[in-house]
Amino acid sequence: MRIIVIVGARPNFIKVGPLLPVLAAAGIEAPIAHTGQHYDTTMSDVFFSDLDIAPPSWLLGVGSGTHAVQTGTAMMRLEELFAAERPDGIMVVGDVNSTLAGALAAAKLQIPVIHLEAGLRSGDMSMPEEVNRLVTDQLSAMLLAPTEDAVANLGREGVEAGRVHFVGNIMAEALLRNLQRAEGREACGQHGLTAGEYVLATIHRPENTDHPERLTHVVAALAEAPLAVLMPVHPRTRPALAEAGVGEGTPNIQLVDPVGYLDMLALQRDAAAIVTDSGGVQEESCMLRTPCVTVRRNTERWVTLPPPTGVGSNRLVQAHRDDILKGLAEALTSSRDWQLPPLWDDRVSGRVVEALEKGIVPLGGCE
Repeated sequence: MRIIVIVGARPNFIKVGPLLPVLAAAGIEAPIAHTGQHYDTTMSDVFFSDLDIAPPSWLLGVGSGTHAVQTGTAMMRLEELFAAERPDGIMVVGDVNSTLAGALAAAKLQIPVIHLEAGLRSGDMSMPEEVNRLVTDQLSAMLLAPTEDAVANLGREGVEAGRVHFVGNIMAEALLRNLQRAEGREACGQHGLTAGEYVLATIHRPENTDHPERLTHVVAALAEAPLAVLMPVHPRTRPALAEAGVGEGTPNIQLVDPVGYLDMLALQRDAAAIVTDSGGVQEESCMLRTPCVTVRRNTERWVTLPPPTGVGSNRLVQAHRDDILKGLAEALTSSRDWQLPPLWDDRVSGRVVEALEKGIVPLGGCE
């Protein structure tokens, strides 16, 4: 079997890291096509190095742009690649624009689509990622779900049960397989901080950064946090933060450039708590038993929220100063003894291989 694995952004690189060697060991050829949605060193190259991933077979150079431009450009270049290579299937990962582009291009060429991390839902159609997830899942011949609620979501949407495989969370496997490599890293010390005595913050979603009033509330809460705040900053976020009055030398908030995967694991592990709007960080903090505060209107990682919804590693708050500070106070006093969700382990890749070996059932009319 030969499948082309599509990656385009930081979360994709992390998720395919543990999977590729397991596919190879099973005799499944899986070359990588990198669309270039994230293309600079801090958001792309360092992750291939940290995760010891072989260089992509194809670099498509899509770059930045509006959602339509980025998705359309990736779709055109992937269509040309798929038409020339005619793989047995293509695998898309997560919910970025490259995910949707790969699914659309392959489906129109009647090449089966395999979606790794299928079925996650926020219920918020204003999120570009939610649109990407919904459309990708409807086009997929095989859906690899990370959680039990993702399986239930797909069932409610009419996806045939035989196409859905509950394999677990590939992000969890990536973390477990790399945690020992991050053990010796004292990333917080590089920034003059002590383990257990700082808050890690990552804010990059447009729902926060593109709305000055929300970002001002986030900044106000971080400035009043009871511990020093370390904030790795996405390139597109710096101008918005500057407009909100945050820059070099801002009291209590230390801005740093984006960090590599292993350093990010170390920073999350050693933080007293995390404030984020990242989906991946919600999952990683759960695995690392570092309490998390998610500043968003909603989340697709329901399994991390307090019982009875989830395991209790994460709390969801609105982008309001008082709500964030209340959530942070709760996080800093939490017990960290939550159970991990089912199948968040180091055997996810093996279950993906088992699903593939059972065979991919083409969508109707594509036999």
